[in-house]
Parts: sequence; structure tokens; C-alpha cells
Amino acid sequence: MSRTSLAGAAGHTSGVAVRKPKALRAGSRLAVFAPASPGTDAAEERGLAELARLGFSVERRVPSVSEGYFSAPVAERREELVNALTDPRIDGLIALRGGYGSNYLLAERLASEIATPKCLIGFSDVTSLQVFFWQRCGWTSIYGPMVAAGLETGSGAAKGYDQASFLHAIGATNEAWEVALHGEVLASGDAQGTLLGGCMTLLETTIGTPWELDTRDSILLLEDRGMKPWQVDRALMHLRQAGKFDGVRGIVMGDFPDCGAPVAGSPTVVDVCQRILKPLGIPIVFGAPVGHTSRPMLTIPLGVRARLRASETGGLEILEAAVTA
Repeated sequence: MSRTSLAGAAGHTSGVAVRKPKALRAGSRLAVFAPASPGTDAAEERGLAELARLGFSVERRVPSVSEGYFSAPVAERREELVNALTDPRIDGLIALRGGYGSNYLLAERLASEIATPKCLIGFSDVTSLQVFFWQRCGWTSIYGPMVAAGLETGSGAAKGYDQASFLHAIGATNEAWEVALHGEVLASGDAQGTLLGGCMTLLETTIGTPWELDTRDSILLLEDRGMKPWQVDRALMHLRQAGKFDGVRGIVMGDFPDCGAPVAGSPTVVDVCQRILKPLGIPIVFGAPVGHTSRPMLTIPLGVRARLRASETGGLEILEAAVTA
């Protein structure tokens, strides 16, 4: 990972002014929140220990009784989120884990209740919140490890996280930096745009909502897990037919774990991506360890200008900070 001088400024195609939260560094106070499914005590303790190792102070969650596949009833989950976002003692938020349920917290009044942006860290189901706050408030956010999904396994470990990109994304304020994607180039070239996206199925479910993600002029990140190739095909075709690839400058795909072809010789996820995405004529890198991955997870800032280099194993140059001093 190398550094260069900052260049460019984030643009928001929906006309909302881009707003950046304060940087997080050793000593910053983080609130753990659970907008979706419950975690386990053991995984949470390991993740909290990792945050402490990095020097962060953590506001621990008040345990709640889970409700089915939700970490708590929707009113409690929403209150937890709003309290963390409005509490002046809290510098940033990091999700406990994903699963399902963040979409229940979304409503137009949420945007009006929150005056000051705070660093919001997570992936998977947290995509719903990240898209909402980008579209409605212009907030940048951080697509990276969560307490019980990445941090609990540790830095550099399989199913863990990449510490360098994590600390850069949440803390770098005056330097550009580069991320090696360790992927496979499906279509070569260079492109600049605003980094947007996240978990593919969660991005897809914004279509038709008031906070539908505007992907124009973006470097679009798409990742997911546990899908059959034909399910990836269906999601990509839906995105294409909904116009979500119109004006996209480049695409970064995750490595889609647990998405193997069900029958030997049938199309793979890579085959699907080549057939649907390659005709777009834009740079594409497949197989980056972002979000759901068995490799150390890269952290990617969302809502900032970046340059995608689709050559060799691919790379991203983050051209501006996602956070302010």
C-alpha cells in the first residue's frame, strides 16, 4: 500500500452535498450496534479485544433479547442506532455483524433526525444503511470488518481483516492511498469514479425505494456469498435491466465464496460476470477480498473518488479521504 498526494473531490450524482465524518484514531470512542441479526458472546468478546488492541475505546452494547433472526425488536434496534449517532461522546459506529434486518430501520424521518455524520463501519446487511445515508444525507462510510465478522478473527488471518486498509480508511485525512485487489482482470483499463456499492443483493433491494442507489459515474463494488451462479446471473441481469450499470465507470467484484457451480461443467460465477458485465466495455476486476471473503478482508471507503486500475491483479487508488481531521 503506497501513498500519494490527494486529488479530486467526491461528487454526489443525486445533488446532495457530500459530508464526511471525523477520522477515527487510537483513543476514539466507538459504539457497537446490532442493526440486523444477533451475534455470539465469544465472537463479540474477541472482536472487542481486537478493537482494544488497536487503541480504541468501545461503548459496549446493552444485551437485548433477540427476536427470531433479529438482534432485538425493531424499535430497540432503531433506538440503539439513533442514540449512537446523536450521542456527542461517540466518535464512530461499528456494527456487531450483518445477517438480516437493517432495512427495518430505514425511514425518511431517520435522515432528518441525524445532524452530524459519524464514521459508520460494516459490510453485508449494513449496506442498506450505507446506501440510505449516502443517498439521503451524502455521508461517506466504511465498507469493512465488523466486531463479530472479521475483527474477531484478527489481522491478516483467514476470514479476518487487513489492518493497513482498515486504519487508512478510517483515519487517513490528507493523503491518497492504494489498495492491491489481488483479483483477476476480466476487462482491462483504468477508470475514475466515486466508490459505491457493497453487498449485491442488498444494493439490488434498494431499487424502487426512495433511497435507490444512484450508480452513475461510480466505481461500483459488488460482492456477496452463498449464491448459485444462476442467482448471481439473475441479480446482475436485474441490475442491468434497471439501468444500474448505465454510466458506471468500472466494477470491482468480490470473490463470491460458497458460490460454486452446482453441477460440474455448468457456468461459474466468473463465467456469468464475463457474459453479462464484459460487454459493458469498462474495466472490471473479479475476486477482490472485500466483504464476504475467506481471505483477510480489505476495507474500502464508500462515497469517495477513486481510480480503478484493471491490470495484473488489479488495484484501487483512493484519491480522497473518507474522513476529516
